[in-house]
Amino acid sequence: MKIEFDEILKKAKSYQPEMTKFLRDMVRIPSESQQEKEVILRIKEEMEKVGFDKVEIDPMGNIIGTIGSGKHLIAMDAHIDTVGVGELKNWDFDPYEGFEDEKYIGGRGTSDQEGGMASMVYAGKIIKDFNLEDDYTLLVTGTVQEEDCDGLCWQYLIEEMDIKPEFVVITEPTSCNIYRGQRGRMEIKVSTHGVSCHGSAPERGDNAIFKMAPILQELEELHENLHDDPFLGKGTLTVSEIFYSSPSRCAVADGCSISIDRRLTHGETPEGAMDEIRNLPSVKKAGAEVEMYDYQKPSYTGLVYPTKTYFPSWVQKEEHIATQTVVDAYQELFDDNPLVDKWTFSTNGVSIMGRYGIPCVGFGPGHEQEAHAPNEKTEKEHLVKAAAMYAVIPNLYLKRIENQNQ
Repeated sequence: MKIEFDEILKKAKSYQPEMTKFLRDMVRIPSESQQEKEVILRIKEEMEKVGFDKVEIDPMGNIIGTIGSGKHLIAMDAHIDTVGVGELKNWDFDPYEGFEDEKYIGGRGTSDQEGGMASMVYAGKIIKDFNLEDDYTLLVTGTVQEEDCDGLCWQYLIEEMDIKPEFVVITEPTSCNIYRGQRGRMEIKVSTHGVSCHGSAPERGDNAIFKMAPILQELEELHENLHDDPFLGKGTLTVSEIFYSSPSRCAVADGCSISIDRRLTHGETPEGAMDEIRNLPSVKKAGAEVEMYDYQKPSYTGLVYPTKTYFPSWVQKEEHIATQTVVDAYQELFDDNPLVDKWTFSTNGVSIMGRYGIPCVGFGPGHEQEAHAPNEKTEKEHLVKAAAMYAVIPNLYLKRIENQNQ
C-alpha cells in the first residue's frame, strides 16, 4: 500500500479546528482520577462520530476504540485523567474554560494529556479517509487513574481483558520528539514509634518525631549517592509527606511517618531501594518500619484493583522495530531526523513494558514541563503532527515486519 505522506499531513492540518474543539470540550470537563466518567462519555461520542469500528468501555472505566480486524494488534494510549488545578491565583485564566489563540490551547489537561487523545481520535478518522486499514487491529485507549497510580489501568487491560499488543505508542507529551524510556518509581512509607506523655515533662515519654529527624537527614544524604544511568539518568529520592500521631498539642508524639517518592533508574530494584533505607544507621537505631504503600482506590465505576505502589523503569532499544517504526513515520512526514530521548516523569509504560515486556515508544503533543503546572497549554501544530504520525505508524510497522521476514 502506497502512503501519500504529504496528503496525510495536509488532511491532519484540515482537522485542526475539530481537534481543537474536541480538546477544549475535554478540558471543560473536570476529570481528576476516579472522576473520569463524563470525559470518557465525551470521548466515546467523538470516536463514534469519526467512524471507529467499535467503541467500548471496560469494567474499570477505560475506553477502547477499535479500527480494523487484522492479526497484528497495535495500541495507542492516552490517560485521560488529570491532576487538580492547585492554587487558582497562580493561573492567568480559568483552567477549565481555558483559552485559545492562533498557536496555543490552554487549560488543565491540554498537555497532560488529553491532547494525545484528541490527536489519536482524528488519526482514526484519517485512517478511514485514506483507507489505510491493513492486516492490523488498532486499539485507541483512553485510560483512567494514571495520575493516581500509573500503569494500573494497563495491569487491568492485560490481566483481566487479555489485551496484549505487539507494541504500544504512548501519547504522553514529548514535545513531538520520540521517547524510548523512563525511570520507574516507588511510594515508600517509613514509620517511627514512641510513647506519649504530657508535654510539660517530655522526659517521661519517647518522642517519635525526634526519632524521625536523623532519618530525614540521612535520606537527604542518600539521595546524593543513588545510582546514575547513562541514558535514564540518576535515581532520586524526596520526602513528600509527613504525618504524626499525638494525644494533643500538649503531648509527646507517639507516632511519626513519612512518604518517600523514590525514582528508580535503570538497574535499580524495589528490594534494593527498600534495603538502602532499612540499612541507614538512623533507621536501625530508631527501629523504624520501612514498607511499600498499597493502592486500592476504586475507579469511577466502583471497581477496586489493588496493587503495590511499585512502577518499574523501562528502556526500549533504539534499534528495536517499534522505535524504528516511529522514526520512519517522523522522517517520512517531516523530512527530518527526530530527537530520540526519554521522559523525566512516569507513564503507563511502567506496566506495559516495565511489568509485561510489551514494547513501548512515546510520541505526543505538548511539553513535559507543562504537566501539573499552572497555565498549562499545548500547541495546535503539535496536535496536527501527532495525528499524522498516529495515522501512518500501523502501516509502517507492517512494512518493517515484511522487510524483516524477507
